[in-house]
Amino acid sequence: MAERRAGRAAQTTVRSLRFRAPGGFEVVDETAARLGPTDVRIAPLAVGVCGTDAHIVAGAFAAEDGVVLGHEICGRVVQRGAEVTSVGVGDLVTVEPHRYCTACHYCRAGREHLCGEKRGYGVRLDGGMTERMVLPARIAYGLPAGTLPWIGALCEPVACCVHGLDRLGITSGEALLVHGCGPAGAIMVALGSLLGAAPIVVMDPRAERRELAKRMGADAALNPRDTSSSQAAVALTGGIGFPAVVDAVGKAAVLESSLPMAARGGRILVFGVAEPGDVAAISPHELFQRELTLLGSVINPYTHQRAVALLPRLNLERLTPAFFDLDEFGAALDAQRAGVVDKVFVAPQGQAAATGASEGSRRPYPDAARR
Repeated sequence: MAERRAGRAAQTTVRSLRFRAPGGFEVVDETAARLGPTDVRIAPLAVGVCGTDAHIVAGAFAAEDGVVLGHEICGRVVQRGAEVTSVGVGDLVTVEPHRYCTACHYCRAGREHLCGEKRGYGVRLDGGMTERMVLPARIAYGLPAGTLPWIGALCEPVACCVHGLDRLGITSGEALLVHGCGPAGAIMVALGSLLGAAPIVVMDPRAERRELAKRMGADAALNPRDTSSSQAAVALTGGIGFPAVVDAVGKAAVLESSLPMAARGGRILVFGVAEPGDVAAISPHELFQRELTLLGSVINPYTHQRAVALLPRLNLERLTPAFFDLDEFGAALDAQRAGVVDKVFVAPQGQAAATGASEGSRRPYPDAARR
């Protein structure tokens, strides 16, 4: 494997993982993409595998046939266009993976994330599961010195969680309930702790994820399959209920169970991505009588830079990662679905590069001299 990567030093061709609809994927050898004057070329080091990727392959999330997968991206800049000054060759960057039309009502109102023509890298545009990726320099964000590449790849989900908690409007001292402690739920717990939420309670049926919740700062982690768990959770608030609730699972049943646990005047955030046909039964009278607020949250509008700043404070090293090569994507998906580790990554340059173990020998880059 190392010899094969070394043999690709000039990178006139690259290996990329492409989605094949319906339900397939393959690693292909192809010509490297052209670099424009405002673009950068990066060597992706760690690319997160998330539920969206699994949904794409399963046919439950619309994506472009033939697209390079991967939208949670951290990489090293190996070349930059003639007009780029924001990042330099050798910089470690994270990617804000969206392109907007810039001309619709929502874009012009500063709400680009609601753009009906937006396209995501790794969904409609070629993403990070490749040996080399070309992208506009404006969506490449430099990371703090010493950031581990796999931690840098978590910047995209952190940015999404920041937006979600902005929507939820947590005030310090408020009780926070998080349903689900996969990677997103774990990040929500860490962010909630920084915001001063108290107590933070997690509901997850998996024992290992309840343990993760406690590592990330939850005050209590309960099994929702226990018949008394809802009452036990509400008891931790003095019987009032939770003013802030997050569904980080994305299931109608979770949303339905959230309403009785919310305090009067409480806010409930639907953050997890549910199946399109999953429909919840909710009582409008209950929403009215208890003045509840239901909120949605999609992607990460103008929160990526904030996520970069927050990375050193979130201690995401508490997550247990697993790494897979491009040609091991099937096994990576299996690991993601099984939840046997906290977070799964594809490592296009190998595990040593994704963990930062090869940092001492990372230069010089053969693609271009530093400008």
